[in-house]
Amino acid sequence: MTFLTIGHRGVMGVEPENTLRSFVRAEREGMDVIELDLHLSKDGALVVMHDAEVDRTTDGTGLIGDQTLSELRQLDAGRGERVPVFEEVLDAVSTPLQAEIKDRAAARALAEVLRRRDLLDRVEVLSFHDEALAEIRTLLPEVRSALVASRYKLDVIDRAQAVGAATLVLNLRRLTLELVERAHAAGLRVIGWTVNTPDHLRLARGLGLDGGTTDYPAIRRATRYTA
Repeated sequence: MTFLTIGHRGVMGVEPENTLRSFVRAEREGMDVIELDLHLSKDGALVVMHDAEVDRTTDGTGLIGDQTLSELRQLDAGRGERVPVFEEVLDAVSTPLQAEIKDRAAARALAEVLRRRDLLDRVEVLSFHDEALAEIRTLLPEVRSALVASRYKLDVIDRAQAVGAATLVLNLRRLTLELVERAHAAGLRVIGWTVNTPDHLRLARGLGLDGGTTDYPAIRRATRYTA
């Protein structure tokens, strides 16, 4: 069974998260997929950042949605990196991407880029929010999508199917063999996060997961010994 290794916000354990530097490093380290997060700036740009605020990952303060792209570009996102927009990531790396959206507005903006650049084979859309996945599927019926969840029960399988998601991306610490087997029986892939240690990797393999999201390049190298 192929086990996908997904770079979390690039490889955020060793590089500033959600920066071009982190994404390029993830590709160089051989990650199968690179995961990133999207928010909309005040002027509608698809900004690559995890939090709604810039405080944690830059030298600035305030909400992304209250700042223009020009203002966001002035911030240091770590080691001199600037806050990227989604299309810059598309141009910087060729690795398949998982793009996590936070709301329906981001879904609409992302759908426009995916359609214009013919990216449906390369980009899988993720969200914790069922309504955001439902929105992008309405706009792009052929889109590949995944439902993300941290605290969940067996009904997460039904939720994924209701919005047309083919993949579950779930908190590894709460995963059970029963859920994985039921998801697979329903035709869903299951990805665990975050797989950051050898013990995590052994657990992911033991559960029969289809992949793991990791902060560290070393996990990619370790997967060859846990097949």
